[in-house]
Amino acid sequence: MRYFIELSYNGKSFHGWQNQPNAITVQSVVEDALSKLIGEKISILGAGRTDTGVHAKQMFAHFSSKTIDCDLITYKLNSFLPKTIAVHNIFKVKSEAHARFDAISRSYIYRISRIKDVFEYDNAYYFKNDLDINLMNKACEILFEYEDYKCFSKTHTDVKTYNCNIMEAKWIEVDNELHFHIKADRFLRNMVRAIVGTMIEIGTKKMEVENLHDIIKSRNRSKAGASAPAHGLYLSRIEYPKNIKE
Repeated sequence: MRYFIELSYNGKSFHGWQNQPNAITVQSVVEDALSKLIGEKISILGAGRTDTGVHAKQMFAHFSSKTIDCDLITYKLNSFLPKTIAVHNIFKVKSEAHARFDAISRSYIYRISRIKDVFEYDNAYYFKNDLDINLMNKACEILFEYEDYKCFSKTHTDVKTYNCNIMEAKWIEVDNELHFHIKADRFLRNMVRAIVGTMIEIGTKKMEVENLHDIIKSRNRSKAGASAPAHGLYLSRIEYPKNIKE
């Protein structure tokens, strides 16, 4: 049987989502817990990969196993897993369903705190200098004019194309924070953090808004801004076709 598992996690204590030698990752911890509870070796495949320190409010992965009681395994997993991982749902899907390839869109939120908040320093990037949100939103409009975002991709990434369809990109004010919302059909490695880092340079007026055209056209990572810190980034939502369930 093919199952989807929906979960969230605080990325602070993990070396990202994907399995790595000699490192604790979200995937390895969940696989180990599932294998012990179900009584067979379970391998899960996530909808994407988050880097070290990046959080997820919603992540999906799929796995195959014998018939299980989804509600019971969900309950037991939450007792078994560390407090930094929460499982929200496990449900049966069609046998060919794929957590990565069937995803229609993915959404991220990046949080920037404008005040020094002792309760949020692990969850939002504290940036003490003033940021012009109007300039940053003008830069967002430029993103929609392009498809190739190689300039925001981690170098030496093995992908067939650097094209992405960005469906949403905007900055909003939430209390003492600025939140960057971005939605696309796919994302390149390090893409959101590179965009945020570039937007910060625009927001502090170190870079002109119109320079973003030249940066994107260059397809050169060194032309864009430095990547924003990982702890402010959240994978917030993944969408699938409605008919994916069994």
